[in-house]
Amino acid sequence: MIDKKLLDILVCPVTKGPLIYDKEKQELVSKSARLAYAIKDGIPIMLEDEARALEEDEWRD
Repeated sequence: MIDKKLLDILVCPVTKGPLIYDKEKQELVSKSARLAYAIKDGIPIMLEDEARALEEDEWRD
């Protein structure tokens, strides 16, 4: 589980936009950047090179 206070201050390092916590996949999702940042051992890995590219159906509203 990731700390709620941490979620409130984190932004996407690429777009500086909001992130959505996906509890099931343990990722922070940036729809604007179309990237998902993994959370490992409760620590978000906020590196663009380490992020997973979202599939089209994941970032479309």
